[in-house]
Amino acid sequence: MSGKVVTFGEIMLRLSPPNFKRFIQTRSFDVIYGGGEANVAVSLANYGIPVNYITKLPNNEIGDACIQFLRQFGVNTKNIVRGGNRIGIYYLEMGSSIRPSKVIYDRANSAISEANSQDFNWHEIFKGVTWFHWTGITPAISQNLANICREAVKVAKEKDITISCDLNYRSKLWKYGKEPKDIMPELVKFCDVAIGNEEDAEKVLGIKAPDTDVTTGKLDAANFRFVVEEIVKQYPNLKKVAITLRGSISASNNTWSAVLYDGIKMYIGPQYEITPIVDRVGGGDSFMGGLIYGLLTYKEDLQNALNFAVAASCLKHTILGDFNLVSVDEVLKLMDGDNSGRVSR
Repeated sequence: MSGKVVTFGEIMLRLSPPNFKRFIQTRSFDVIYGGGEANVAVSLANYGIPVNYITKLPNNEIGDACIQFLRQFGVNTKNIVRGGNRIGIYYLEMGSSIRPSKVIYDRANSAISEANSQDFNWHEIFKGVTWFHWTGITPAISQNLANICREAVKVAKEKDITISCDLNYRSKLWKYGKEPKDIMPELVKFCDVAIGNEEDAEKVLGIKAPDTDVTTGKLDAANFRFVVEEIVKQYPNLKKVAITLRGSISASNNTWSAVLYDGIKMYIGPQYEITPIVDRVGGGDSFMGGLIYGLLTYKEDLQNALNFAVAASCLKHTILGDFNLVSVDEVLKLMDGDNSGRVSR
């Protein structure tokens, strides 16, 4: 296994009412930090992969605290740009049973949303790098960031760096007059690996799996062959496409699996039933982190790479917070079939 990974995007202050309280009930908030690309970076650092996280944070104590939060998990923060007035915030009300979770964003005019091209020297950032990861959340924030993403993927492609993207559609973003179809296709054309879920494929790329309804709690992996084949047909630059499969039985009980397609064969991952769920935020990011690790480690053994990613992201649902704080050994143990939850002594 070799390679240094760079991820790029917004990290936010996360405020959650404790003990499954509703926003209207709470008089305090639990405080952590999280964001799609930072979540991937932490996963990789936990697996022993050198990873450099790129963002822009205000030059104040909240920005300092965020950087310290990342550093404690082994993420390299030396290229984080300082400036701007504020860090983005998101409020998370944790759902339970038949009551879904809710997210309220307060990220307008955040430091990174107002970043410009001069903030990031991609030629310098990408020295010695073999993999670059971004998500569809970043260009959804502002036109500035859409432009910066395009600059980043162009430089990465020039340097023959593997580029991965999580399509990550967010209905509460894309407020600056653009739609995903206006921005994302051009960016995806630079990528080698893409992941998403059934909603991302439909909303971002206009490709819908036949006969699927996530609200039933059941998803048939075979139905997604059409989706992955159609994505590769439209984007022949993509060497690997993965779709995560979440069946939402309730907010506390989901099934979880994924498929991976290499342009020839579709691999189907194991399906887990997760109940009770502690925190599902970051589930897709933990899959992406596991898949990057799996592809770097298992090379062309794509079934094992997929199995690692599915097991890793299954474990994330048992951990509070955005980050997937598990080790390679813990993931391998679940891959080998030990899901007993017995105390390790």
